[in-house]
Amino acid sequence: MPEIGADVDPAELLTVAREEARLGAREGGVPIGAALFGSAGELLGRGRNRRVQDGDPSLHAETAAFRAAGRRPHYRDTIMVTTLSPCWYCSGLVRQFGIPRVVIGEARTFTGGHDWLAEHGVRITVLDDPECAALMRAFVDRHPDLWHEDIGAGHS
Repeated sequence: MPEIGADVDPAELLTVAREEARLGAREGGVPIGAALFGSAGELLGRGRNRRVQDGDPSLHAETAAFRAAGRRPHYRDTIMVTTLSPCWYCSGLVRQFGIPRVVIGEARTFTGGHDWLAEHGVRITVLDDPECAALMRAFVDRHPDLWHEDIGAGHS
């Protein structure tokens, strides 16, 4: 059986997620974007972190892209693309629905659950994209309280 997404360029897929992250930044939110693709690179859904804009703590970029893709009988032929290493919540979504591949723009700002996903058979590609890292670095510098809230670092 061929590897999921073997014929697609992960950097090309990341462009959609980066567009979403930029939109989020312009809206005053956390600049994280994501997209769910089929194995041949067809866009199924896209989204961005809208926790701030919508006041909904569950609206992470990956969940927004997943919801936008709509209901499917299975996800074993999909690729989740995200500008930042997925948190535990979004990593759980990947595991719950059997998404076999995750492409990550950067994991410098935050290392979520991607090592755990890899340990459970998910193919992980970290692109170390400079634009993704710059978006996050600028956001964290300007809004450290929002950032700590987003990653759950503000709880005791």
